[in-house]
Amino acid sequence: MVRAIFFDLFDTLVHYDRSQLPQLRINGQVIHSTAGGLYPILAEAAPHIELKAFYDAVVWSWLEAEKIRDEEGREVSAPTRFAAIFHRLGLDPSSLPRGLPETLLEAHKRLFSRAAVFPEAYRQLLHRLAGRFRFAIVSNFDYAATVHLILERELITNYFDAVIVSDEIGWRKPTPVIFHEALRRLSLEPSEVLFVGDRAEIDVLGAKQVGMSAAWVNPNREPLPSGAPAPDIEIRNLTDLEQYLAA
Repeated sequence: MVRAIFFDLFDTLVHYDRSQLPQLRINGQVIHSTAGGLYPILAEAAPHIELKAFYDAVVWSWLEAEKIRDEEGREVSAPTRFAAIFHRLGLDPSSLPRGLPETLLEAHKRLFSRAAVFPEAYRQLLHRLAGRFRFAIVSNFDYAATVHLILERELITNYFDAVIVSDEIGWRKPTPVIFHEALRRLSLEPSEVLFVGDRAEIDVLGAKQVGMSAAWVNPNREPLPSGAPAPDIEIRNLTDLEQYLAA
């Protein structure tokens, strides 16, 4: 008997719309990135750093973090990435205005959160299911404050008994640690949980490895990635979930 539903966040519970990020132009190409909003802040303190150099350092830091995430399953936090960006650019934080890293992180949180779109239909779904199931969020993300900002902005924080973010745990899905932490916080057995996520090779794999059932959000009916286990449920979006739960 399913007693709880654990949700992935981005592209599951909220849609990520990159077009809502600030624009910047690099080599004649328009790019949507938080770097477009962060660069003016950095440029005030370090005017000798050019926009392209800053953007290249941001991309480099992301790629380096992804290597660690993929190879080790560990999270690389946003503060760690920003420190790496400073080092890449040859900037000594002690020589910069006090609080600059925190100012950049706060701006990054605010800018990134704008790209998270929460459909009204999902709010209504949570409301209808809340009397029957307990909810938690289990998200791979490098800055937990951004996750909490999105939930608070949409006024849905109170629906969730726990919000587990890899930034705070140190480990990412599909590593079992983060799933076990969610189960521990809600005092549940894996067989009592349905996990819902959009990445079969991460969400479905991780959930099935610890004994949870899994729903795969697959809007475009993509083929199952190699090595990923078959989900128990395949849906186009969260609104499809209700009929399966009723059945």
